[in-house]
Amino acid sequence: MSSMQSSTQSQTHPSASGLALVELDATPPAVHLVGVSAAWRKLLTQAEMAAPHLQVAAIEGEHGSGKTTLARYLFSRSPLSGSSFQRRDAREWLATDGDPTTLAGFTYLDRVDLLAPPGQGLLLGALKTLQDRPPGRAVVLTSSQTSLRQMAGQGLLLPDLAFRLTAIRFGIPPLRQRREDIAPLAQFLLERLCARYHQRPFVFAPGTLARLLQHSWPGNVRELSSVLENALLEAANGLIRPADLTLPDGPQQSFDPPFDAGFGSHPATRPADLSLDAVIRHHVQYVLDLNRGNKLRSARQLDISRSTLYRILANESPLAK
Repeated sequence: MSSMQSSTQSQTHPSASGLALVELDATPPAVHLVGVSAAWRKLLTQAEMAAPHLQVAAIEGEHGSGKTTLARYLFSRSPLSGSSFQRRDAREWLATDGDPTTLAGFTYLDRVDLLAPPGQGLLLGALKTLQDRPPGRAVVLTSSQTSLRQMAGQGLLLPDLAFRLTAIRFGIPPLRQRREDIAPLAQFLLERLCARYHQRPFVFAPGTLARLLQHSWPGNVRELSSVLENALLEAANGLIRPADLTLPDGPQQSFDPPFDAGFGSHPATRPADLSLDAVIRHHVQYVLDLNRGNKLRSARQLDISRSTLYRILANESPLAK
């Protein structure tokens, strides 16, 4: 499992996102960013590079994808990490505290995509004032569930505001587009939930991970965390079984292109067989490649036994009973 962590302070609202960007506690001692996919690793590289130099930036992603957790991670890596992390609804902040002359510290404005035109103008004025000041005194980080530049192109957002906010932009891919991250995320979330409820470690029974991989996760990591929390309370004998997962039956409707699952963007790199067996085999090989062939480490990250790993590598069905 690839994870990065650092200590943070928190004075405001707890994160509900969980996430892979994962933050389960109201005042967690650390922020954990968990994932192995290429898209996730690229996002972490961008965050590491930009965090020490932030003044104005935007995080874009679907609900439950981990925007607040990424914001806390950026805060922990910024020169203002010794101050407080101020999370505010963008509309509320502009109505009560949006005086640019008093702006200081690290301010995270949630859902700027919901601002009406008057609020957009106020925020644009605040950003102009902020960007005229020396860097290092204040950071304004915003979140949106839609592309701010697309909103500007559709006449829904002031273009100048969109361009200023997205000069540094962090786009969080939905979980259905980075399915390689589901297994390490599920394992990490389950460990955190067991600690929260003071339970001995639970494990996934055969078939449970395959069931998680089948779901499209419209609620992203927040939904995954919720499903696993409910499963933990339903489970017995330290095992999370497929029947413990409160997931709908049947195929999930998705408006996205078929997920990449690490196959690459060019059709020629995708296997002809897109059955669940083939997807699982490809993911196993992907994790094995990440670990440079270390089978023990790969089996631990996949939460399977080495015998199961060898069986999959021998082209036996991963879903065989």
